[in-house]
Amino acid sequence: MESMLNKLKSTVTKVTADMTSTIMGNPVTREFEVGRHIASGGPGMSWRIYNGTKKSTKQEVAVFVLDKKIIDRYQKFEKDQIIDSLKKGVQQLTRLRHPRLLTVQHPLEESRDCLAFCTEPVFASLANVLGQWDNLPSPVPTDIKEYKLYDVETKYGLLQVSEGLSFLHSGVKMVHGNLCPENIILNKSGAWKIMGFDFSISSSNPSDAEPKYGCKEWDPNLPHLCLPNPEYVAPEYILSVSCDVSSDMYSLGVLVHAVFNEGKAVFHVNKQDIFKSFSRQLDQLSHLSPGVLSQIPEEVREHVKMLLSVTSNVRPDADQMTKIPFFDDVGAMTLQYFDSLFQRDNLQKSQFYKGLPKVLPKMPKRVVLYRILPALMSEFVNPDMVPFVLPNVLSIAEECTKEEYIRLVLPDLTPVFKQQEPVQILLIFLQKMDLLLTKTPPEDIKNSVLPMVYRAVEAPSIQIQELCLNIIPTFANLIEYPSMKNALIPRIKSACLQTSSLAVRVNSLVCLGKILEYLDKWYVIDEILPFLQQIPSREPAVLMGILGIYKCTFTHKKLGIPKEHLAGKSIPHLVSLSIDNNLNLNQFNSFMAVIKDMLTRMESEHKTKLEQLHIMQEQQRSINITNPLNQSEETKSTPSPATKVRDIDDIFGGSSGSAGVNGNQNGSSSTVSQPSRVSLTLEEKQRLAKEQEQAAKLRSQQPLAPQSIKPAPTTPQAKDLTSSLLNNMTSLNNLGLNSGTRTMPLQGSTVSSTYPAAPTMGGMGTMGVSNGFNSPMGFQTGGMGMRPATPGLYGGMATTTSAPNFSALTQNQNQTGKPPDMSALDSLFTSNKPKVSLNQMAPKPDQGTTAPSPWLNQFGPGQPSQTAPIQAPPMGMPGVQGGFGMQANPFFNPQNFSQPVASSTMNTGMIKQSASVNNDFKDLFG
Repeated sequence: MESMLNKLKSTVTKVTADMTSTIMGNPVTREFEVGRHIASGGPGMSWRIYNGTKKSTKQEVAVFVLDKKIIDRYQKFEKDQIIDSLKKGVQQLTRLRHPRLLTVQHPLEESRDCLAFCTEPVFASLANVLGQWDNLPSPVPTDIKEYKLYDVETKYGLLQVSEGLSFLHSGVKMVHGNLCPENIILNKSGAWKIMGFDFSISSSNPSDAEPKYGCKEWDPNLPHLCLPNPEYVAPEYILSVSCDVSSDMYSLGVLVHAVFNEGKAVFHVNKQDIFKSFSRQLDQLSHLSPGVLSQIPEEVREHVKMLLSVTSNVRPDADQMTKIPFFDDVGAMTLQYFDSLFQRDNLQKSQFYKGLPKVLPKMPKRVVLYRILPALMSEFVNPDMVPFVLPNVLSIAEECTKEEYIRLVLPDLTPVFKQQEPVQILLIFLQKMDLLLTKTPPEDIKNSVLPMVYRAVEAPSIQIQELCLNIIPTFANLIEYPSMKNALIPRIKSACLQTSSLAVRVNSLVCLGKILEYLDKWYVIDEILPFLQQIPSREPAVLMGILGIYKCTFTHKKLGIPKEHLAGKSIPHLVSLSIDNNLNLNQFNSFMAVIKDMLTRMESEHKTKLEQLHIMQEQQRSINITNPLNQSEETKSTPSPATKVRDIDDIFGGSSGSAGVNGNQNGSSSTVSQPSRVSLTLEEKQRLAKEQEQAAKLRSQQPLAPQSIKPAPTTPQAKDLTSSLLNNMTSLNNLGLNSGTRTMPLQGSTVSSTYPAAPTMGGMGTMGVSNGFNSPMGFQTGGMGMRPATPGLYGGMATTTSAPNFSALTQNQNQTGKPPDMSALDSLFTSNKPKVSLNQMAPKPDQGTTAPSPWLNQFGPGQPSQTAPIQAPPMGMPGVQGGFGMQANPFFNPQNFSQPVASSTMNTGMIKQSASVNNDFKDLFG
């Protein structure tokens, strides 16, 4: 199998090389490029047909080549006869010019190896189409092998041949002499053209009414290329050596039979005994059986029978045949009209083109593409006819494949895209824009189609603008997004703002509203919505168009308007438009409905956001964040942002301000703290985690019951107040030392209700004291009249279950109390009692450092008060441990002020301040 394929390949290659070398020696190749072998034709199928192009103009042509090798078997005089006959046919064809005759582009050229001439582009000969494949390339081209003639092609082809014969008989006074399928050429458009004038006979008296034609006697000894095809020759030509125009009509009858019978002639002629065969043929023609013409259409069957008549006078002439009803077919008449367009004026053409869309669907696609379409395209050079031709061209383009459209339609259509006059051209293109964008390649769309749309949007004609704006949404999905965003939308916006026509402005808004779905959300928000506020006019139609764009954007799933834009721009703009006096009630209601929908969504979205934030705050609030009692000096000096926020809330009566301590009998009180709204750093979160862990350990331990101290009963009799005071001070000091190591659960409750009110002290100014848990606590310093308002205020502390909390003192310090009764101290100034200095009453500070309570250090700083901000620095009262410190102060129960031991540097300053206070007391006691 492979050997056979290789042999075939080598044979084809050899033949191709031989033919190339044969053609290259011919002068025709100087002006024309010769292509591939496509068909064969002419007398005896002796001419090979190649496609080619003219070198100078790139015009497509067909090159007919006769290789002299095919006649090498003949003797020299026979070769000369064949060459002379073939030359005569080509030279006669070159002299004749008619639409029904094959057009010669370059005359016959002879070289040593071949004869060659060039004609209009050719598809094949009728003989090739009917199945006669002699002298064709191997393998036979597929387009020829599969070619089938449609009825309209057959009818119009026979009509064209009849018209050609009519021209020869009436116009040129010539008999063709060899009319057969091999001398009928189908050009590239499918038109049937006559060639093969090798045996043509011209009239000897062309000026006479009855022309006479001389005929040569049939010589069977001549080479077959020097004789016409005997199967198509009239009987009188052979038998009586006579011929006239009716002889060609007989040949036409046989041709009609061959077309409808797959290329078979009426009779088969024995070329060896041709006279006997024709004698027998005469008898058969005289009694022609109906079966011979059974394949021929009934409407032409009778005319074919007349054409095959033995009597030449009975045969219809060519002009009569062109008028038979068989050729009154709509398709055939349409094709005939196209061939005669050059004879029509513009009015006749316009009427024909208007009715053409009704005929095109009935025509075969091949006929439309290769016969009608080229004829339509040729009218593009006439601008006045373009509006009539263009709808038909685009209608044909719809039925084409994309490849056919690009190859057959687009090249001639591209120049029309740039025509601006008449304006109907633009309108027609706009109506078929979906077709153009679907089948035109992207590069041509960018360079030709879209610029035409842009010109339409910017056209001076209002009608063009309106139509363009109405049509753009129908093909917007086919436009590439960058082209739409950067070129189309800006032109629509410009047309809306600059036009003086209300219709154009409204159509611009409607167009934008319809193509919103093809745009990006942020492009709409950044470009389209701000553009709406630039529109100057306030006509109701314009306002409703603006409302429509807002509504489409607001309700579209892909787009939508953010609540920030709704609140800041969209709703204010719509509200200002809604109260325009030009709106009627229904239009106003439409505005309000959209505005309400926007408000509802904005409210819903923002409420949802706030609820989510609230949930997050509640989750943060649920975490019991404790503020450490032992803070670094930087923390003491620099309050946190969250603390500042709480201070601001306190000042302006916020929810996080101190609400006071509601004392009750069981000594429990609690308030809800405000969570921090400032995000915590990683270090703060680590510290809070440790504090929560310590608080969990603390909660797991049993609470310690505080030791209550009953106040000493007062006796009416006089006693030594100095010794009593010394005893009380000693007991208080001992109690302070003992209670300093006593644990107190840090449960967040407030001070016991045993404090009925804050004590009112003397009026020597106010000394601010900060305990690290609440706002500064004010002490009024003054004279020594510091007796508590109630006897039991300092005597016994109520049970507490939390860290020290001075909110009650802070809250009630501004309450006005009764002046203290200092009469009990009068005995201090009697002469019979020795004076005791205040230094003797105050305990001496330890020289060494006192180790802090291990119990206190175990649990870290105490829990902050929930009724005051946390940012206040720790106790700022001088002398915490020595001098006039809390433990040495008889007006405060030491267990309520248990603090971490301060640094030694702080003690020094505090002791100095205590010394000054002692001096004041010395002066007071004398």
